[in-house]
Amino acid sequence: MMNAASKTLVNFLKLESAGGAVLFAAALLAIVAANTPSLAPLYESFLHADVGLVLGAGKYAMSAAHFINDGLMAIFFFLVGLEIKREMLEGELSTRARALLPAIAAVGGMAAPALIYSAINWGDETAMRGWAIPTATDIAFSLAVLSLLGRRVPVALKVFLTAVAVIDDLGAIAIIAVFYTEKLNAATLALSALILFLLFAMNRRGVLVRAPYGMLFILLWAFVLQSGVHATLAGVAAAMAIPLRVPEGERSPLLTMEHDLHPPVAFCILPLFAFANAGVDFSGVTFASLTLPLTAGICLGLVVGKIIGISAAVWLAVRFGIGERPEGCPWTAMFSVSALCGIGFTVSLFIGNLAFAPSGGDTINMVKLGVLAGSTVAGITGYILLRFVAYPASSPPKTE
Repeated sequence: MMNAASKTLVNFLKLESAGGAVLFAAALLAIVAANTPSLAPLYESFLHADVGLVLGAGKYAMSAAHFINDGLMAIFFFLVGLEIKREMLEGELSTRARALLPAIAAVGGMAAPALIYSAINWGDETAMRGWAIPTATDIAFSLAVLSLLGRRVPVALKVFLTAVAVIDDLGAIAIIAVFYTEKLNAATLALSALILFLLFAMNRRGVLVRAPYGMLFILLWAFVLQSGVHATLAGVAAAMAIPLRVPEGERSPLLTMEHDLHPPVAFCILPLFAFANAGVDFSGVTFASLTLPLTAGICLGLVVGKIIGISAAVWLAVRFGIGERPEGCPWTAMFSVSALCGIGFTVSLFIGNLAFAPSGGDTINMVKLGVLAGSTVAGITGYILLRFVAYPASSPPKTE
């Protein structure tokens, strides 16, 4: 019989894997739309269509692309925040022994891609704004690739990949907050702090009704949107205030929200984001485009940087007795899964938009090309290594 934690993990893995398939379909549809003459104008019209409302003489609207990236993605980051809090309090990151190896792996997997990108683009002040693009790992896509291998891959490796990706998300959140924050509006930032204080105060007072948290989250998002801090960070901040541990017999608001949000995020919000951001126009793209410093830096950062960073970090941690390899995961498996972590996609595209939105369409197109090419090569490489090198038999091997 599985306990509650095991059931939560199994459900999480199933949803993320299925969501990855939908994400891939949405990205492919965006590429087809952007490169089909009859569909491209409709695709552009969708991205620039107004989304909002009219109240009296006031009109409050933003483009569909802006609404998806700054509005709906705040819900995605809220869910990420819920997952991070649960993992840190009761999950795979709840003890030092459990968290140490994936934490070290995640740090290595962020540092090496950033260094490779920076080395290739050093001296170009504009291009250097994108140094963080290849540091991300897309958990939905990477788990979707793992799911193709079925029971051949041990659960321990899936847990390791999940933990690395969760810590990677935490790192991406920190990067966005520190390096991609514009000029601050002190008044709305103070109001944001007040709303956040109220959220934590409700937690401390034992409020378990979800509606007040949801209403305050919307207010927090609105104020953060105007403050200069990227609005999606409101989602993570609000998630930290949602109660997890509750008296016996009560339903945990955090677990309930996480359960309720997973399907719409996995099957609606993230596919919408992929559709709005993966539409690369290949009309002017040649093989030489992949050799441009910006594109090559992203691609090599994701493909080579992740392998070097994660593999080296895990090897050093094990070599010096800081951590232990997961059960049933030989060194070939650790190397293979480090390649799989090069699937950056969602968060890589998100950071790319933050870094280069003011630069215009051509630059953003090269960012998309680098992310799509790097993520595709990383996914294929990781799958081949896992399928034919790490686990060539029908059942996963035991620990060496």
